[in-house]
Amino acid sequence: MTKTVAIVTGASQGIGRATAVRLAQDFSALVLVARNRTKLEETASTVREAGSEALVIDLDLAEPTAAATVVQQTLSAFGRIDALVNIAGAVPGLDIFQMTDEQWHAGLELKLHGARRLTIQAWDVLKATRGAVVFMSGNAAVTPKAAAAAVGAINACIEALAKAFAERGIVDDVQVNSVSPGAIMTDRRTAMLQKAAEAKKIDIEEAKQGFLKQAAIIRFGTAEEIAEVVAFAISPAAHWMTGTVLRMDGGEVKSV
Repeated sequence: MTKTVAIVTGASQGIGRATAVRLAQDFSALVLVARNRTKLEETASTVREAGSEALVIDLDLAEPTAAATVVQQTLSAFGRIDALVNIAGAVPGLDIFQMTDEQWHAGLELKLHGARRLTIQAWDVLKATRGAVVFMSGNAAVTPKAAAAAVGAINACIEALAKAFAERGIVDDVQVNSVSPGAIMTDRRTAMLQKAAEAKKIDIEEAKQGFLKQAAIIRFGTAEEIAEVVAFAISPAAHWMTGTVLRMDGGEVKSV
């Protein structure tokens, strides 16, 4: 049986980790990329328990040479790339008047340029396998707010970048889409809610309920639910779907 290989960035925690674990059902080898080796090894252990091989690459995708390193190590270990899932990159949720140039630069370098460089580096190999690429954006791309300006701006850039790659992918037979999660309960979300609770002098459960009421949704999503969307997006069943933004947000975004 032909080995199939997927690269998942941001695989040390949250949506990235859940996605890697889910894809172990569909791919015979997973390449796990993030900065925290200890957490990556934990993900790798779960991936192996699910029956897939795992290669851990701990580096910072904000570094310009990192993308080439990931592709080279992947090809050295497995000889092919069938899917690339760009999840790495947590953008600071700071007010537009508070973020420094350095913070803007850091957010762009990891989430936008890290994903762009890795996709370019992997492109020729993906052409050979008729592979798939997923970018991770978020609802803030279409509902930007001053209190978290960089999150909205960079996610909008991600969706535009995915559309651009998708246009080239039509010719090269590489499928490219983006996934846009709503409010997912991860460690990062918990930290944000805790910060909001402290600022308002309420407990975290009140902060959670306040957010849900404001967003007009009944619950937070899970990383595992987003992982299922990613798994579908890079499956053979979805191969004709390209240039699409797949939103899973519990109905938070009301526009069409």
